[in-house]
Amino acid sequence: MQYKFEDIAVNSIAKKKPTTLDKETYLGLEHLDSENLTVTRFGSDVSPIGEKLIMKKGDVLFGKRRAYQRKVAIAPFDGIFSAHGMVLRPKERVICKDFFPLFISSDYFLDVAIKISVGSLSPTINWNALKELEFNLPPLARQQEISEILWAAIEAKNTYKALLSLTEQLVKLRFVEMFGDPVTNPMGWERGTIRDIVTEVKYGTSKPANEHGQYPYLRMNNITFDGQLDLSDLKYIDLQGIELEKCIVRKGDILFNRTNSKELVGKTCVFNLNEPMVIAGYIIRIRLNEKAISLYLSALLNSEYGKKTLRTMCKTIIGQANINAQELQNIEILIPPISLQNQFADFVKQADKSKFTVAMQQ
Repeated sequence: MQYKFEDIAVNSIAKKKPTTLDKETYLGLEHLDSENLTVTRFGSDVSPIGEKLIMKKGDVLFGKRRAYQRKVAIAPFDGIFSAHGMVLRPKERVICKDFFPLFISSDYFLDVAIKISVGSLSPTINWNALKELEFNLPPLARQQEISEILWAAIEAKNTYKALLSLTEQLVKLRFVEMFGDPVTNPMGWERGTIRDIVTEVKYGTSKPANEHGQYPYLRMNNITFDGQLDLSDLKYIDLQGIELEKCIVRKGDILFNRTNSKELVGKTCVFNLNEPMVIAGYIIRIRLNEKAISLYLSALLNSEYGKKTLRTMCKTIIGQANINAQELQNIEILIPPISLQNQFADFVKQADKSKFTVAMQQ
């Protein structure tokens, strides 16, 4: 049967002004991952500013601002949610509770909802327009059958992700085991700054991308939180000459996301592909000298020490957190022997092979 969205979902608009106690249970859009119903990050270093939506455990959280990012998640606890989202609850006379989050995260719903976004810089979905959209729903019994199949598939996928996460944790533990605490330096390694180990630090281009350019164009969403390169959503660009050479990236370069929210600033990965690509202006390209290798510095910046240091350094400019190239190069680091860094790199490569084996078994 066909229903208006207002007959399918309740849009909870209850709000509160956050206190210090709320910072631990705050979810912003930056905490939601595209096409992932599970929340893996939450909280804020300071009390969130402005009124936030009240969420209850099990609510479906929908990013109405820049909805094309397809951010939908299930609230893991009672807390507060960004006012740039919606807190949705099912009307269970027409849609079952298990089916509801699958429906909201489906292409069927999102493709239609995204089309009614308004605004150019930060397109947003308005409830008054969304509630009038009509959708077909199967009978409740069929919804339950579909839910059981899809949730079983999601559980298998989450198990796979958990194995990958365990591998990543082993890499982090190995880093600490081999190099020690960067603050106390128990092994007595040479100290320095990132400036001491780089040959070149460059910003990307601010030229707009398109769909048919010559070079793939890497943006902040192409760098994952766990230090990987994600090529699932690529744009393209045409550049040449000096402008191209300034922002082209090649195998072994380090990519550093320098702006956005505090949670997104500092995402770092090693570009390990043979195909040259181009970076956007909010990414910094780092090339190293003979004193360090890319996998070492990338792991250091993605470590707890690196993330804490970067959060402390961030400056807010027009509502955006930012770290410039000079500030990045001032970060204090340990510079262990290159032979030890290479041993760590071998361990990382072996871990990546394990990830590939797990992926092939899915």
